[in-house]
Amino acid sequence: MTAPMNELTFVLRQLNPWWQNSFVPEVPSFRRSPMRELQHWLKRPTSHRAVLLSGCRNVGKSTLLQQSIHQLLMAGVSPVNILYVNFDYPMFRMAGIEAALEAWRQLEPRADGVEYLFIDEPQLLPRFETWVETQVDTIPKRRIFVACSSQPLPSQPPAAKLSRWHEIHVAPLSFYEYLQLNRVALPPLPKLVNLSELFEWTPQEFVRIRIFAKSYVGHFHEYLVRGGFPATAQLECIADCQQILREEVASNLRRDTTALFGVRSILDLEHTFLYLCMNGELLDMQVLCAHLKVKRPTVEHFLELLEAIHLIRRLTPHGYGKNVLRARHKIYLADAAIAPAMMWKGKALLDDPEALEVAAETAVFRHLFGRFGSDSQFSYWRQGKSYQIDLVEQVGRTMIPFTVKYREQPASPKELRVLGDCCNEKQLPRGYVVTKSCHDFGEPAFSQSKNLKLIRLPAPLLCYWLDAV
Repeated sequence: MTAPMNELTFVLRQLNPWWQNSFVPEVPSFRRSPMRELQHWLKRPTSHRAVLLSGCRNVGKSTLLQQSIHQLLMAGVSPVNILYVNFDYPMFRMAGIEAALEAWRQLEPRADGVEYLFIDEPQLLPRFETWVETQVDTIPKRRIFVACSSQPLPSQPPAAKLSRWHEIHVAPLSFYEYLQLNRVALPPLPKLVNLSELFEWTPQEFVRIRIFAKSYVGHFHEYLVRGGFPATAQLECIADCQQILREEVASNLRRDTTALFGVRSILDLEHTFLYLCMNGELLDMQVLCAHLKVKRPTVEHFLELLEAIHLIRRLTPHGYGKNVLRARHKIYLADAAIAPAMMWKGKALLDDPEALEVAAETAVFRHLFGRFGSDSQFSYWRQGKSYQIDLVEQVGRTMIPFTVKYREQPASPKELRVLGDCCNEKQLPRGYVVTKSCHDFGEPAFSQSKNLKLIRLPAPLLCYWLDAV
């Protein structure tokens, strides 16, 4: 069964209003940080590749495509050489990509210059990745930009992905973006190109910023409760924010996993995700399987699917070999507000020290991954059963450890000694203790070596600086 051509052309005209009288559609003026990298590929692409915007649903990927189209039109690109098609529409899924292109050219003959294809949610199309690769290899004057809410190109080896695709991960709003979107006026903080610059600050500089930092804490807590999704970030009512998050997560679990991966046990999948929301940190597979009465292979498959649709990320302990492969994963949700929303916590999150610390750590990981994810590997480091370093970021041979202690009482000497042991064992020059209090910002943490520098850094400042570049 195929869609009638007249129906396709009608819908295409609605999706591409710029074909009529060079109309330039209105788009949000607020620009997400991924837009900087996307602009580079619009204007001066490094190589001839398709650009993939990946991330969970409702983080703003479609808006980035629309803003890109707006920018091209304002730059004088011929409107008839720009196509936007959204395969969330059943009609386009039924017709396929080639039928959409045929309808485009029946409506608007090609003009001179480069063609721009903006393709939204095409993951349900059979062999779509093969089609894109063929386009990249054979049509040099056609640039393709794709937005996907599921893990891209699952059937392709890494070499194929690297040669034909450039991926830009779109995460939920950062804390900095959240403040900018809501036009929150706060005392300005100095810009940092790299967090390592803090080790060159004088004591007087830390004292001055401690005073400013206090005004960021309340907004950081609001950010943890409301979430980093544009649809909820500006809502006044917290209950409305969290209801939208619950509905969107449930919709994504049902729609994406059933359509893409043929999942039948939706209830078991939802229970698995809810368990992850209730039991953050390290995942005990044996306990999870016993609690949900689900077999281990099924749960492992569910975790792969949740990671494929960008709702979770899994970290293994730092190291190599069988011990790492068999070790427990550390689970991070895509956004700090998801777990409180699923648990109907509302602002009660702020009165639950354990849940608040988990939310803050989730936000820290989101910001580190958003800043360095494509170039870094993340793991955690554990010493014994009780003490661990929450995050170890590795870029090439450089490793940077972060331990998150977002609570009223400061980290104990024993907890800090684990951070020192890791740095000494791996010969690392610096590490960070992410704290809740702004009063101890900059104070040196416990160190077993004169050559080792450990600094206390409040989570709101860390998250702000990681994206304010």
